[in-house]
Amino acid sequence: MSGILYLCATPIGNLEDITFRVVRTLKEVDLIAAEDTRHSIKLLNHFEIKTPMTSYHEFNKVEKAHYLVEQLKQGYNVACITDAGTPGISDPGEELVRQCLEAGIQVTSLPGPAACITALTMSGLGTRRFCFEAFLPSDKKEKQQILEELKRETRTIILYEAPHRLLKTLTELAEALGNRRVTIARELTKKHETVFATRLEEAISYYNENEPKGECVVIIEGKSFEEIREEEIQSWEALTIEEHMELYLKKGVDQKEAMKLVAKDRGISKRDVYKVIRC
Repeated sequence: MSGILYLCATPIGNLEDITFRVVRTLKEVDLIAAEDTRHSIKLLNHFEIKTPMTSYHEFNKVEKAHYLVEQLKQGYNVACITDAGTPGISDPGEELVRQCLEAGIQVTSLPGPAACITALTMSGLGTRRFCFEAFLPSDKKEKQQILEELKRETRTIILYEAPHRLLKTLTELAEALGNRRVTIARELTKKHETVFATRLEEAISYYNENEPKGECVVIIEGKSFEEIREEEIQSWEALTIEEHMELYLKKGVDQKEAMKLVAKDRGISKRDVYKVIRC
């Protein structure tokens, strides 16, 4: 029988956040695949875990996943851990999971800390609907495409950022999204944990005078439906009634319903729309 891949969430700062189940599993598996063995050995030593480790990181994730899948096929149980948090969230663990599922190997996740969720719950922003973007790409063209998409994002947005890039990222976000509400959480679960709830422009001013320190999670409010509606109304004002009708007809709306929607958008009666269309 094949072994099982265990995705083990590890603390993002405070070692007391590890679960009993994760500690037991790390002791019982045959091998631990760690993002950085030099970092993870401190965790294992603290909990007196003697299980062998092997490195599994961004630069060997495909080739090493093949090796780990072979170990699992031979019946060995493997645990995957990241430097901090839950494996598979913005880290190479997702590649290992994909290969295991393709090979028919059982995968299970042992829940625990995740910086994105921890920060979101403390942000004071909407938690019912949110999207996770992790780190914005370094490629300028790709980054610009994502920022363009985020302009109309109505869900709360979660980003990760390193301290030396925080100010630049906040500036780019303000230019793209406007002066949105934002919460910046840093050093989560650690002694110097801070949660800074403000607006993007105020955050930029603050970090121009105070050097950012520690890994950051940036939580940004989504665009309100009222703002989107206002923008749509402004865009419709530049259209003729015929062009406005055509927008709905191209979406597959029948003519009668399209007339009703155009009238509602423009604050006029259906009769007024009908007169224009008829002419």
